Order: sequence, then structure tokens, then C-alpha cells
Amino acid sequence: MSLSHKHQCREIITKAICGKGRKFSTVTHTVTPPNNPTSILGAWIINHQYEAVAAGDGIEVIGTYDVNIWYSYDKNSQTDVAKETVSYVERVPLSYLDPKHRAATVEVSAEATQEPSCVEASVSSNGTSVILRVEREYAVELVAETKVVVKVCTNHHGDYEDKEFDYALGDDVDDYEDLDYEGLEDEL
Repeated sequence: MSLSHKHQCREIITKAICGKGRKFSTVTHTVTPPNNPTSILGAWIINHQYEAVAAGDGIEVIGTYDVNIWYSYDKNSQTDVAKETVSYVERVPLSYLDPKHRAATVEVSAEATQEPSCVEASVSSNGTSVILRVEREYAVELVAETKVVVKVCTNHHGDYEDKEFDYALGDDVDDYEDLDYEGLEDEL
């Protein structure tokens, strides 16, 4: 069987980004400090660590971070810092997924486009705990082997050795006669 010389194509197997996704989320955490809080003086999230794993038609971001809450208690006469480690699993759906990628070659990655940050902290209505509202955002990619079809040109379009090229500037060559080339070199 011969291939047509006019439309000859090849399939190339290559690594490519075969899936992408992004997810912004707001979550609520409840932390119960050893003393009943009167007011919240500050709330921080530190030590954020995460990894990405493939999960069906999405990617799961699995991670932890430490929540530190500076609060007052005993009618605002004492202060303390409550610390708690929070574990989470965030499922990020893929807005694009190449259905023909080779599943055995999948590699996933995630980037925190917005690190987890506390946007609101308040004392609960019963006065025994602190309610935190945390925002976070992730962008994920799925890289795998896939097939790409390319057209094969048999006319040797890259063979320019026997060609002559004219690099004339055209009719406006005189426009460049007054240029101060020495001054141009000094500006660099």
C-alpha cells in the first residue's frame, strides 16, 4: 500500500498538557481554644504544604496548614494563641481533558495561585470557639503522552541552499542615510 505524496501524515507520540483546571474555594474552620475567647486579635495561616494526585476526571490537592489565632479571654484581660493543624482535600475539576491521552503516563501538578488566607475570624455565638473563613485557589495540570498528527512535506521546503534572496529595502532607502550609527551604539 502506498501513501499519497500529496497528503502524507505521521502520528507522533509526545508528552503534552492534556488537562487543565482551576478552582477557588472558601471554607470554614471552627477552632476551640483552651479558654473561651472574648475577642479575636489576629488570625494567620502558616506552614502550607500540599501535593496533587490524579482522581478520576479531576485532580485532588491534598494538604495541611497551621492556623494560629491570637485571642483575648477573661473579659479581655488575658491573651493567648491557639494553634491547630488543618488537613484538607480539594477536588479540582478539569475544564479541559484530552480523552486520548495515555493514562499510564499521567503526571499531575498543582500550584496555589492564592495561598490559603484567613479573610474573617469571629467568636462563635455560644462564645466557646472561633470561626474562621479561609480562601484558597489552585491551578492544576495533567501531563501525559498523547498522539499528535503532523503533515510530512516531501517537497523539501527546508532546502534553501540553491535560492538567492534580495534584501533590498525598497524605495525608502534614502530615509536611512541620515542615521547616526555611532550614536546608536553609545545608547546601548
